[in-house]
Amino acid sequence: MYDITIIGAGIVGLATGVKILQSRPDLKIAILEKENELAKHQTSNNSGVIHSGLYYKPGSLKAINCINGYRELIKFCEEEDIPFEITGKVVVATRKDQLHILDTLLDRGLQNGLNGTRKITLEELREYEPFCAGVGAIHVPQTGIVDYSRVALAYGEKIKNLGGEIFTGNKVLKIEKKESSNYIETSKNTFKTKLIINCAGLYSDKVAKLSDQSIDDVKIIPFRGEYFKIKKEKEYLVKNLIYPVPDPNFPFLGVHFTRMKKGGVEAGPNAVLAFQREGYKKFQINLAEFAETLAWPGFQKVVGKYWKTGFGEFYRSFSKSAFTKALQELIPEIKESDLIEGGSGVRAQACDRTGGLLDDFEIRESKFAINILNAPSPAATSSLSIGNTVSEMALKRLIS
Repeated sequence: MYDITIIGAGIVGLATGVKILQSRPDLKIAILEKENELAKHQTSNNSGVIHSGLYYKPGSLKAINCINGYRELIKFCEEEDIPFEITGKVVVATRKDQLHILDTLLDRGLQNGLNGTRKITLEELREYEPFCAGVGAIHVPQTGIVDYSRVALAYGEKIKNLGGEIFTGNKVLKIEKKESSNYIETSKNTFKTKLIINCAGLYSDKVAKLSDQSIDDVKIIPFRGEYFKIKKEKEYLVKNLIYPVPDPNFPFLGVHFTRMKKGGVEAGPNAVLAFQREGYKKFQINLAEFAETLAWPGFQKVVGKYWKTGFGEFYRSFSKSAFTKALQELIPEIKESDLIEGGSGVRAQACDRTGGLLDDFEIRESKFAINILNAPSPAATSSLSIGNTVSEMALKRLIS
């Protein structure tokens, strides 16, 4: 019998386990992971950016958790000797009609406590990024880079040292409630637990419905982000991180340049609909999952609102020259021949029935579970803060 069972050993699930055990080392905690290794999906397939909190509405869960999580992440990395680097980044307007959005970003950043974030002149832009072009820019000194898979593995070690148990290769198949307990049937075993914390990422909506059929107002829509890597001999074109001004109506940041902590420079990602929830390749398709996406009324409304943007993203997915052209808005000297195919990641983006792509984190409680239903970027940066929030919710439940 476990006090708390966490479903999903990505960076958020693991951070939640750390926070619970640091507060209550006497509790019996289990973490269930369907893969045979930790943090295999969103955690290990992102760009490794330590986000500062620039983009998020002041007072939102994203803003609060990103800023608090940033501080905790830096402290954790220092304590655990995990390499990281605070590089700073530039956000660049390439057209005059983007300048007012740049002003809004700057205002948000300052409201969120990003002291030192400021507008820079084009001469200063060239000092930070000599090959970058634009009509306006801001510099964000707090942004950094880290390898989040290393962070997640360190969380896993800490959980074991604190007495928690992690079970890999245990895919959750069924959840039954009997009296005051949950019985979680997996592909290998059955776990009895008082409380479930659902951190299942790309399958968080499906796991939520296993314990509470009434949670049917959101669905995870998988968006694949594809990257190119810059050839070694052209990495000098990017010193640190270069971001475009994002489309305020679309919850993605646009193609950008990122120097990686594990080496190399990535360009991307785009944001295209994946044909299955773990569809890392263009032509991977799970017909049942794809049909679910197409049938979701919210997704149909998303298509109606964003079809032009979506078409452009798909075009860039299949046209390297179009992808290059988007990158050339920021670095005119980049050439198609400078890019080699990189990796990809899939973002678990929650969508409601009305066609809203949820912009904020979504944490929802039901009688026997706490469900994290939307935790895309900056969830990795925010992981310890999200974990603390969920830990407090869980511990109150156990006390009451």
